[in-house]
Amino acid sequence: MNDGGQRRFGPLGTTLVIIPTYNEAENIGPIVARVRAAVPEAHILIADDNSPDGTGKLADELADGDEQIKVLHRKGKEGLGAAYLAGFRWGLDHGYGVLVEMDADGSHQPEELPRLLTALKNADLVLGSRWVPGGRVVNWPKHREILSRGGSTYSRLMLDLPLRDITGGYRAFRRETLEGLGMDEVASQGYCFQVDLAWRALKAGFHVVEVPITFVERAVGDSKMSRDIVAEALWRVTTWGMGTRAAKVGKALGLG
Repeated sequence: MNDGGQRRFGPLGTTLVIIPTYNEAENIGPIVARVRAAVPEAHILIADDNSPDGTGKLADELADGDEQIKVLHRKGKEGLGAAYLAGFRWGLDHGYGVLVEMDADGSHQPEELPRLLTALKNADLVLGSRWVPGGRVVNWPKHREILSRGGSTYSRLMLDLPLRDITGGYRAFRRETLEGLGMDEVASQGYCFQVDLAWRALKAGFHVVEVPITFVERAVGDSKMSRDIVAEALWRVTTWGMGTRAAKVGKALGLG
């Protein structure tokens, strides 16, 4: 984490939990119910990418029965990063003070959200971390753990970041943090999207903390991870890292 110093943090405001969906018909009802039970005062935005399995319709039915549930219908599948960015903009436009990233498949346990929100009282961004003391994964195949740990380690070394779980997607942002990240410049998707936002937050001087979470592999549906997502992450992090190193060398030589 970076040093928050003696800075005083303002009140959090209303929380919006953003849940992107694509073919999550079997998961959306249970995860929404768990969020409502865990943090009753929070609102939920389901950002559906025109799921062919009817997830969007189910989301509308949930919203019809609960004024704290909102639905953002998107034209099609454009990637996790694009869905979250659309959700962030919607939340900022509607005045929410805290915006939370949460998967629809139950891997991010809503019951742990109060821990993230408590930590956010003295931070700008809170990351739910699998790789700090107390964090863990459940029912993950070994290759997925190696990929995740390796991705975070590579990103940390290439970008010189003090974070242990840079690729994780369970996060809570203050609205001021998102407003200061230059979201219009974010083009990365999926796995790399999370690295991008954490890196931007630290570069902008925001106070970022990690709290331990238990990540549970989805029981229903298919993972959205793909070779293309991993390849994009590797390419972008390498490019960013080399650019950062070149800039540091140039500055040391008095060229920048």
